[in-house]
Amino acid sequence: MLSCRLHDVATLDDTTRDQMYALLARHYAATDRQRFEQDLAAKQWVLLLTDAQAQLQGFSTLHVYAVMHQDRDCRIVYSGDTVIDRAHWGEQGLAFNWLRLAGQLRSQAPQARWYWFLISKGHRTYRYLPAFARCFYPHWQHPTPAFEASLLHRLAQDRFGAHYQAEQGIVRFPQSLGHLQDDLAQVSIREQHHPAVRFFLERNPGYAQGHELCCLCELAPDNLRPLAQRLLHKGASKPCQA
Repeated sequence: MLSCRLHDVATLDDTTRDQMYALLARHYAATDRQRFEQDLAAKQWVLLLTDAQAQLQGFSTLHVYAVMHQDRDCRIVYSGDTVIDRAHWGEQGLAFNWLRLAGQLRSQAPQARWYWFLISKGHRTYRYLPAFARCFYPHWQHPTPAFEASLLHRLAQDRFGAHYQAEQGIVRFPQSLGHLQDDLAQVSIREQHHPAVRFFLERNPGYAQGHELCCLCELAPDNLRPLAQRLLHKGASKPCQA
């Protein structure tokens, strides 16, 4: 059984960093160690998923920050590099602990509006949104409300500048800064029938070249599905250990 633990990025040792990059490079082409280290240094937290032999099987980095947008106090949970070894696809330890952490963070500033800012270069990542939330953007059935559209545009523009193509909602770099290995980028016939997958492929046709779809989801209890609600509340009452 895999275990998941929260770590302060500043406390990671060289062995853990080596394992993280090796895992990333096995799943993504066009990776670069220096760029990985720079991206990691810009995050505060990382969730590490390990097996019984303490071998790394997955991780997700996070940057948490505050913005005032249209006179509203907003807190942003930005997901950075995230990968789970293919042998453990389908296990939800990393996702469940991420939601617990979101609940812990939210309890520290309950007056704010909390949002998950996600950039997705693969349909599997995008499918986390409908799995855990009722409303998120962009969505194949609902237009993006004006406030969320404006906030998403601002967050993407601030972080990616000219590489953010606002009309498409896509981050596109002159050359790939990381994209799924060819065998992992393939979409099965069964997956093609899923509405979230069809929508993702329509909105981000260049995902296999490293293009990223910018997404936003409010981390409010009434916007989450029952399991995600319970995990959010659990995180508020029983903080994750770093």
